[in-house]
Amino acid sequence: MRYQLELFFTALGFFTRIPVPGWVPYSPERLNHAARYFPWVGLVVGAAGAAVFWFARQWLPASLSVILSMAATIRLTGAFHEDGWADACDGLGGGWEKSQVLSIMKDSRIGSYGATGLVLMLLAKAAALVEIAAHGIPHAIVAMIVAHTLSRLASTSLIHTLSYVREDDTSKSKPLAKQLSSMELSIAGAGGLLPLLLLGPAEALGAVVAVLIVTAWAARLFVRRIGGYTGDCLGAVQQVSELATYLGILIAWNSI
Repeated sequence: MRYQLELFFTALGFFTRIPVPGWVPYSPERLNHAARYFPWVGLVVGAAGAAVFWFARQWLPASLSVILSMAATIRLTGAFHEDGWADACDGLGGGWEKSQVLSIMKDSRIGSYGATGLVLMLLAKAAALVEIAAHGIPHAIVAMIVAHTLSRLASTSLIHTLSYVREDDTSKSKPLAKQLSSMELSIAGAGGLLPLLLLGPAEALGAVVAVLIVTAWAARLFVRRIGGYTGDCLGAVQQVSELATYLGILIAWNSI
């Protein structure tokens, strides 16, 4: 049990800026095994964002409450996944060959594709959450928690199914680049899927189908363009899947 707790804190320390206890050891091998708790970290991030939304909503309109909530989650994660999304947009948008795509992704500067993609992603998530919040505070809170866990499960699925394509040792995500065992995949799956119980059947189905579609599309795109995935690809899938969750819920409501 202590080992599992250490792995959870390892994942929490890697994917967020939350301080972890000093007694938690670190090694690349532990980080690899900590990937099973990626969706569980999403539960922490989603709950934090939901708490900020609930608190702000007591005095502010839904639109501002959503923006503050998103700002809180971005601060909590250090824009880790947003950066991956922007880099992926730059690399896949501006590069042609595999080496060129990977080189652009690794560049710390943001280009026109990345800037445009990041702005549109943030606007789309904010707009979707405002629409969900119009149905009531509880709906927005649940949507945030589900989206942050399910989207991280989508990213974890790429680790399990695709090949890591960077050959250098400087990537922060390289220690994660190993397939998960059945037990590890079960733990990740529980963290990503259990929050769906907070939704109604139609909303849960809409969210899952939407995430499956965008994850499968992204995986196919990554394999076709670069032969696998990078850390930026994981961040991109998390962002797209988070948005897909919100859209899936809205589509389910509009279809009833």
